[in-house]
Amino acid sequence: MNWQSKANIFIIIRGFIILLFTCLISTIKINLCFSNTLPLLLHNHNNHDHDHLKTLEFDGHLSFDDVDHASKDFGNRFQYLPSAVLYPKSVSDIATLVKHVWEMGMTTELSVAARGHGHSLQGQSQAHKGVVINMESLSENKNSVMYIHSDGEFSYVDVYGGELWINILHETLKFGLTPKSWTDYLHLTVGGTLSNAGISGQAFRHGPQISNVLQLQVITGKGEVVNCSKEENSDLFHSVLGGLGQFGIITRARISLEPAPSMVKWIRVLYSDFETFTREQESLITQDQNNSFDYIEGFVIINRTGLLNNWRSSFNPHDPSQASQFNSDGKTLFCLELVKYFNKDNIDMVNQEVEKMLSKLKYIKSTLFISDVSYVDFLDRVHVSEVKLRSKGLWEVPHPWLNLLIPKTKIQTFAHQVFGNILTHTSNGPVLIYPVNKSKWDNRTSVVIPEEEEEEIFYLVAFLSSAVPSSRGRDGLEHILKQNKRILEFCEKSNLGVKQYLPHYTTQQQWRAHFGPQKWHKFTQRKSTYDPLAIFAPGQRIFQKGKSLIQFS
Repeated sequence: MNWQSKANIFIIIRGFIILLFTCLISTIKINLCFSNTLPLLLHNHNNHDHDHLKTLEFDGHLSFDDVDHASKDFGNRFQYLPSAVLYPKSVSDIATLVKHVWEMGMTTELSVAARGHGHSLQGQSQAHKGVVINMESLSENKNSVMYIHSDGEFSYVDVYGGELWINILHETLKFGLTPKSWTDYLHLTVGGTLSNAGISGQAFRHGPQISNVLQLQVITGKGEVVNCSKEENSDLFHSVLGGLGQFGIITRARISLEPAPSMVKWIRVLYSDFETFTREQESLITQDQNNSFDYIEGFVIINRTGLLNNWRSSFNPHDPSQASQFNSDGKTLFCLELVKYFNKDNIDMVNQEVEKMLSKLKYIKSTLFISDVSYVDFLDRVHVSEVKLRSKGLWEVPHPWLNLLIPKTKIQTFAHQVFGNILTHTSNGPVLIYPVNKSKWDNRTSVVIPEEEEEEIFYLVAFLSSAVPSSRGRDGLEHILKQNKRILEFCEKSNLGVKQYLPHYTTQQQWRAHFGPQKWHKFTQRKSTYDPLAIFAPGQRIFQKGKSLIQFS
């Protein structure tokens, strides 16, 4: 082979090598570009959303920087950062935002969550990469005056959805009036409790808070501002009440009022037998108003030391000598908590009524404790504990609460297993237990209660645990979550017909089971009507924006 032929072969090989390297480099560049495409698109998408939001005009303001607080809640277990937080000064601010997101349609992943006092437990009021509306900002507006109407027979108060119940109490008391139904903790917003139900010891008589609403103003998922009541736009009215924030944002509410007492007689007694305890609770809630108490709750006490001594800071023992000899160590006890409202001018009559009612109960006689306190001090009693816990740095800890609604006929089975085997102590927080009358609950609302049609009574059992963040013992988060799981697994395995209050699920199958076939079908239909793009309350994890609602029905 001559040198010319060799030269040609060399040129061909060199060209092939150059071509090969060029292809490799191009492939590497293409792969690098492709690997960066998704985050780049997402980044541009987020910037696109931000740019659009910045064009909106509000009476209040939209913040893209001050958002950290909106990624936290009372549960202290989930944190999802929003893209922005709206601090509205008018209802139109909220409507403007929602209508904008609605009109953007599927071109944006933005969702919207209304946040009250941040007392949700598992991120329900959060909106990952969405917009959180600070509803308290609306009530802080100097023009947000409560309107109170009273003509002697019919009384109500009009309030913003971001107003705290404690503020409503103080304002209505100036007119000698008060809402009828409460929660145990009053530093919650109207919109927050009405989106769930709002339950406390008055619910046996007046129903939950959602049973005492006369009218609402709601912003739907299309940005429409709609007034609704039982008579006007009634389906929206009932959808929103107990609707977990899925159908609209409550911007105003009209709450029914009654004459307010000035004082309460606050009573605690103990039982050692659960069957006697529940039988007497059930008897008390079915008596007529003139022959019963105004508030009836209860709680479970397992292996607590010095129990009655702890009560002495707030209560007076009826018989100090007998009370001092009572020993709660190692026992499972059940506390019946009762309240009778009164005014100072009829205290003698109330004392006689209370004595007569207590004489019919079979509690442990040495455990009778009574205290006369103001109506306000009683209703705001949990806030006193909050102040103490905050001073010790024990308020902002994980709260893995579990709230259950249990049919009356299954409460004995539940208690035997849970209070007898699963729960070994109650030092992590109170365990509430009390019955309510089903007839006081409106089945047209979205709230889910036990389905047993023939039963007039069901129970609330609430495990209100606080976890020590660094602990791996029985006061730690992991232990409490495992305990909650055991309780739920027992309920399901035993087919007790239990429903969660303040529910939290992560799959569609679980949500379907929670609602049941008929209620789930209605729930999805209402979602398609009032929030078809699934803009609202993404933290509930019921619907996902961008997915057709048809597949969920």
